[in-house]
Amino acid sequence: DVTEIEEKEAQAKQEEQIMKEQELSNLLHEKRYLKALGLAISLDRPHTVLMVVKAILKETDGRKHLEENIVRLRKDQKEAVLAFLVTWNTNSRNCHEAQAVIETLLRHEAPDSLLQFSGIKSAVESLLPYT
Repeated sequence: DVTEIEEKEAQAKQEEQIMKEQELSNLLHEKRYLKALGLAISLDRPHTVLMVVKAILKETDGRKHLEENIVRLRKDQKEAVLAFLVTWNTNSRNCHEAQAVIETLLRHEAPDSLLQFSGIKSAVESLLPYT
């Protein structure tokens, strides 16, 4: 019977998730946005990534801080943010944050580099009607 083992694994995963949620909350409170972005992306939480972006933009010189943080993300993290912002851009409440991130990506990524992103074609097609 493997039921007990599966229950322990599920409980361990749930505890790990709770620990990561707490860490994310602490990072946001401490204004350690780069780590918060990375953790929210790794947890695959688009809404949390959006909340981090909004928190960065509320800071003094928010656009500058956003650029500094987005530029420092790994390529796979930038791809995830691009996928998230396609959805954000369709909502008028979140479109400004999405546009700020798009602007940063377009300014700091070479066109050839952007073409290497997975899902870039569908992202551009989805962004065009709302941008």
